[in-house]
Amino acid sequence: MSQHDEGHTVAGWTGTAIATAGSGLLGFGVCTVSVPALAGGGAVCAVSVLVTWCLHLAGWGKPPGPRSRAQWPLGVRDTAARTGHAGCVACRLAGRGRRVASALQPRGEAQAAVSEAGG
Repeated sequence: MSQHDEGHTVAGWTGTAIATAGSGLLGFGVCTVSVPALAGGGAVCAVSVLVTWCLHLAGWGKPPGPRSRAQWPLGVRDTAARTGHAGCVACRLAGRGRRVASALQPRGEAQAAVSEAGG
């Protein structure tokens, strides 16, 4: 059995339910040629993204990758959400996650390093 358990989270299911309602409203707007229904459906879909993101950051979503069996149930919160998940776009957008030091130096420091080296 796979150890990945993708998508079995409160954030995932809540976002999916809201997006499904938004998609239904968009479909209704297309069938009835209703601009307000189209705008409303698009707004509900956008809200689903924001709700999913907020729930993920609150610990109701889980990072991708293998997890222990204790972390598989739907109602288990992710304790690592406060510090961010490595490689997680949602965490990066919120300013969380592990940062990788850049090999590039600011211009002033690079010039100082060259002059110290005698170049």
